[in-house]
Amino acid sequence: MTDPSTDVLTAFMHAYEQAANSHDIAQVAPLIAPDAVYWFSDGSHQGRDAVLGAIAETFATIGDEVYRIDDLEWITLGSDHAVCRYRFAWTGTIEGQPRSGAGRGTNVLVGTDGTWQVLHEHLST
Repeated sequence: MTDPSTDVLTAFMHAYEQAANSHDIAQVAPLIAPDAVYWFSDGSHQGRDAVLGAIAETFATIGDEVYRIDDLEWITLGSDHAVCRYRFAWTGTIEGQPRSGAGRGTNVLVGTDGTWQVLHEHLST
């Protein structure tokens, strides 16, 4: 397998962003590796099921959430892995009140036979 183009990887991250904005765990699940580890501001989650549980909790807590990834940079590329960093922002409602937040993210992607998944995500505010 040759090194992926940044266009392919950027398209993956765009699909990841769209899946998050669907608020449908079934759309997010295939984009996350089975042995993924996510580090969020509220804690760490290991394994796809734990990660999806944390994401589902976010969907339930933040109504009408819109999640955005900006300033995406690819810092390393290999035939079966890639690492990116970016800025993220979200808006939505919590308990009927408008809320928003922003921060920085780093993702490690792994690829098998042209299919990419998130192995690690670290978000910080």
